[in-house]
Amino acid sequence: MGKTADLTAVQKAIIDTLKQEGKTQKEISERIGCSQSAVSRHLSGKSVGRKKCGRKRCTTRRGDRTLRKTVEKDRFQTLGDLRKQWTESGVETSRATVYRRVKNGLQVPHSPGQATFEPETAAEAPDLGYREAAMDCCSVVQSARVWRKTREREMPKCLKSSVNYPQSVMVWGAMSAVVNAASYQEILEHFMLPSAEKLYGDEDFIFQHDLAPAHSAKTTGKWFTDHGITVLNWPANSPDLNPIENLWDIVKRKLRDARPNTLDELKAAIEASWASITPQQCHRLIASMPRRIEAVISAKGFPTKY
Repeated sequence: MGKTADLTAVQKAIIDTLKQEGKTQKEISERIGCSQSAVSRHLSGKSVGRKKCGRKRCTTRRGDRTLRKTVEKDRFQTLGDLRKQWTESGVETSRATVYRRVKNGLQVPHSPGQATFEPETAAEAPDLGYREAAMDCCSVVQSARVWRKTREREMPKCLKSSVNYPQSVMVWGAMSAVVNAASYQEILEHFMLPSAEKLYGDEDFIFQHDLAPAHSAKTTGKWFTDHGITVLNWPANSPDLNPIENLWDIVKRKLRDARPNTLDELKAAIEASWASITPQQCHRLIASMPRRIEAVISAKGFPTKY
């Protein structure tokens, strides 16, 4: 059975008064709403200095000081990094415990002043319904967070220097270029059709692209009609429901763990991240298109969870 709450100063004073009036312990306990044992312990003086109950503290004060020094060496370490270093020093504990111990001495992580390591929004490609994304050595790293105390906002060790022109590469999942109707149709002829035949064979499929000028040109529409390909209707100003955006998000989340520092490392990490995407993930995203469309219709064009 857990320990009951200690008597307040007011309750103790009432007990003393009622005892002087000749009340019994049972009458006193009923009057102030506590147990007879609590009344008895107070009157006998045994309620002073009772041991606290609860789980034993899993870290020592010395271990806490070690963690605090580790944080102060580098204020931009993640919770996982701190736990790893603390474990290497001989302290086995959970991420939640690490967070609580650091919070006792420092505030929860803040966005650092003048930090420019914010993820950038993927750029939209004007063709094919696929998307391109600009990725650089800074934007693939998760937004920088800093452990700092209340008045340490402007301290140099709590600030990140900006990177104005990080090394970057433009990547795309299928094909991407600023094209006119003629060149777009050549891309469809030489790249899309072979891919579609490989994926679907003689089965019918629905092709999706947006309303870029090359896509909505009359000659492009005639090309699709001549080839017997059904194109998904795409009203103007439609929300971006293309599942390729989810793939870019998967790639970028994987890149955050890789943390590339050079352009070659970035390219290698992108290729490895893209190669790790399974066909099952792609199939699930494609299968989600009806749900995406239904959600947009239900929201009347406003944002959805997709």
